[in-house]
Amino acid sequence: MSWGTDLWDQFENLDKHTQWGIDFLERYAKFVKERLEIEQTYAKQLRNLVKKYCPKRSKDEEPRFTSCLSFYSILNELNDYAGQREVVAEEMGHRVYGELMRYSQDLKAERKHHLQEGRKAQQYLDQCWKQMDNSKKRFERECREAEKSQIVFEKLDNDINATKSEVEKAKSQLYLRTHMADESKNEYAAQLQNFNGEQWKHFNVAIPQIFKNLQDMDERRTVKLGETYRSFAEVERKVIPIISKCLEGMVTAAKNVDERRDSALVVESFKSGFEPPGDFPFEDFSQNIQRTGSDGTIGTPKNDTGKPDPKHTIGKAKNKLWLFGKKPKLPPPIPPPPLPSFASAHFQVERIAHCLNEIRTVKSKIPSFRGLKRGAPNLEDLSHLPPEQRRKKLQQRIDELSRELQKEMDQRDALNKMKDVYEKNPQMGDPSSLQPKISETICNMEKLRSEIHKNETWLSEVEGKQGSRGDRRPSGDVNHHAPHGRESPEGSYTDDPSQEHRSPPQPDPHEFDDEFEDDDPLPAIGHCKALYSFDGSNEGTLVMKEDEMLYVIEEDKGDGWTRVRKQGGEEGYVPTSYVEITMEKHSKGAVTYI
Repeated sequence: MSWGTDLWDQFENLDKHTQWGIDFLERYAKFVKERLEIEQTYAKQLRNLVKKYCPKRSKDEEPRFTSCLSFYSILNELNDYAGQREVVAEEMGHRVYGELMRYSQDLKAERKHHLQEGRKAQQYLDQCWKQMDNSKKRFERECREAEKSQIVFEKLDNDINATKSEVEKAKSQLYLRTHMADESKNEYAAQLQNFNGEQWKHFNVAIPQIFKNLQDMDERRTVKLGETYRSFAEVERKVIPIISKCLEGMVTAAKNVDERRDSALVVESFKSGFEPPGDFPFEDFSQNIQRTGSDGTIGTPKNDTGKPDPKHTIGKAKNKLWLFGKKPKLPPPIPPPPLPSFASAHFQVERIAHCLNEIRTVKSKIPSFRGLKRGAPNLEDLSHLPPEQRRKKLQQRIDELSRELQKEMDQRDALNKMKDVYEKNPQMGDPSSLQPKISETICNMEKLRSEIHKNETWLSEVEGKQGSRGDRRPSGDVNHHAPHGRESPEGSYTDDPSQEHRSPPQPDPHEFDDEFEDDDPLPAIGHCKALYSFDGSNEGTLVMKEDEMLYVIEEDKGDGWTRVRKQGGEEGYVPTSYVEITMEKHSKGAVTYI
């Protein structure tokens, strides 16, 4: 079907229809605009929501619980999801709304051109019709005038009273009117023929072509709408895989929640490293009672009247031995078996000295906990923290200082290389200009090494104390050398010189030698973890895999290589930048906790 053939007389309706089509296209464009504004608002609200619930603390202070980490992963995925909504809005604005608005302007210009041509053709046809109509009217008027002249001539010709001159005048008037009627007739015939030709051209050539152009324009508008409908859906479909990955990431984060690991992190975060208080020693109040030699109880000598009884000191401080409250009620102790009098006296002296030392130690520790609750300022050596927390903080500080030291070493190497280049090519720069920066870098390295050594000393002290406590076993029998097995809540022992022969065995500095070292004559001065795989293709190098643990037997001398040993005994050099090194200067082969 063709508009030019079937709708030749519907110019006004086609005018209205094409205008409606453009209005509908702009209406759809407005719909797309509002949709993309919704997407933009939605994405903005999602990002604000993520920002609101993201942790405000630094990365080091963030909790490491799997439930928290999973929630932060969900927030990251939701942020990515918001980004995809922004992509949808952007694509809709560019591929749909922008395209529709540009096409709408083109359609308006094209429609205006076609309608102007149609109106011009109609105006030309109307003009031809007017000319034809005017010639027709003139022909009709001239014919009537000729008829009137003929009637006048016949009347005068039949009138006997009319003069000859009057008759001749009427005859000439009739001749003139007849001639004018013939001319108007010929003109009317010509105008009629011309109008019929123009009218045929108008309705068979001009108007069909114009209407065909309008039909093509309207069909292209319909096709464009269909394409934009598809683009509207394709924009959404394009981001579905990425949105699915975001949702899969949220599900994976949910699966990563591990209640066991969270519980272990609670222990790791709040473990103080203190040993629980041991059993209280038996206080023999019957030592002042006279006993016969045959009595089976312990015979203890009387205390001098001039010396204070240490029992009262113990009785006053016994509640302070408990860090978190009063001492719970214990079952009545079992009476000790009989001992010789000299052993009993020695036992009493050791017991009193040890308990006094416990009281002193606990009193010195309790204010530190109170200071923590009051927010007391941190000490440089972190001695205000419990042993386990102090060890963790010191290790973190050592790791940070080691990373800073590595950066300074890399900077020094780069400056030295640049200096060598300047020396070989003076036109590129002055080598002496780099010396102040090299000196400053070396100074920073020395400061960092000093700080690392100081913190490693404190760490060795903490780990040494923890190792000593690990070898102790509290005794439940108060008569089995009680001073030897007693310990304070902080795990410290008495400093009484008389008990040196009863001190617990110190941890062997080589207790891990059998586990971590082999028969190689070079001792391990630290350990390292492989950050990347290394093929070790060159002679003297060592093959290592990612996350493999190795022993450090020789430090980097500044050439970028570190000598290491595998557990199987194989030795070689690996790139220093490929491993994370932890030096152990307090004891050979000792384990450094990270």
